[in-house]
Parts: sequence; structure tokens; C-alpha cells
Amino acid sequence: SLNSVSAFSALTALLSPTAPTALAVRSASKKTGGSSKNLGGKSRGKHYGIKKMEGHYVHAGNILGTQRQFRWHPGAHVGLGKNKCLYALEEGIVRYTKEVYVPNPKNSEAVNLVTSLPKGAVLYKTFVHVVPAKPEGTFKLVDML
Repeated sequence: SLNSVSAFSALTALLSPTAPTALAVRSASKKTGGSSKNLGGKSRGKHYGIKKMEGHYVHAGNILGTQRQFRWHPGAHVGLGKNKCLYALEEGIVRYTKEVYVPNPKNSEAVNLVTSLPKGAVLYKTFVHVVPAKPEGTFKLVDML
């Protein structure tokens, strides 16, 4: 009889509706799968090139061209920046010329290149010059006092 009572109480406990327990269902706050931004090759261009063309009037300090390697070489009244950019040292008109390239004797790489050329061959490079607007070397005769 004790067995039947315990079995009955177990059965009623199973069948009787108990208070529902609150279950917290968690949902993902982040979507699955990683996000990687592979932005290779999406950088903007560097805008290298000629900034002042042949015959343009420039002021001292104006940038004439930007380059990564030597494409244009500095000529008369043209300075060379740290990043190989060319800028005007005087006010005047821009001129481009093709001239025979004579390397600096200290630059062994350039000297070897020129000496390894076939006999009689010369290397031409583009030089950028600024022809000054104001005439240079003009003297005024002043009467001695």
C-alpha cells in the first residue's frame, strides 16, 4: 500500500499543471560570419605629372612637376625637392628641352650606365628650365661722385 501511495503521488505530480517557469531565450546580438574589409587597390591616385606646361608663366616657388622616378631633370632656375618634385627658383616662362645627359661623377650607377653605352652613343634626357622674365646682369652706369 505504501508503494501505491507513492506511485499515485508521483503520478499526480506529473499530471497536475505546475506554474510555468520563465525561460529566457537568448538570440544572437551579432550576425555570424566575419567581416573583413579587403580594400586592396582602392586607394586614390597620387596625381604625379607635369603641373606647368611649356610656355606657362610661373612665379618663384611654383611646382612644375611631380614624379616618382626621374622623368624630368632640373635645368636652369629649377630646384629639386626631396621627393624629386621640380619647382621654379625664379619668375619666368617654362621651357622643356632634350639635352645630352652628363651624370654626376659621384653617382657611380649613372656613370656606369653612360660608359657602358656603345661607342658614339649619347643619352638624352628631358630638362625643365625657367627663362627669367626679368633680364639678368644689367648694369646701370652711375657717375662717380
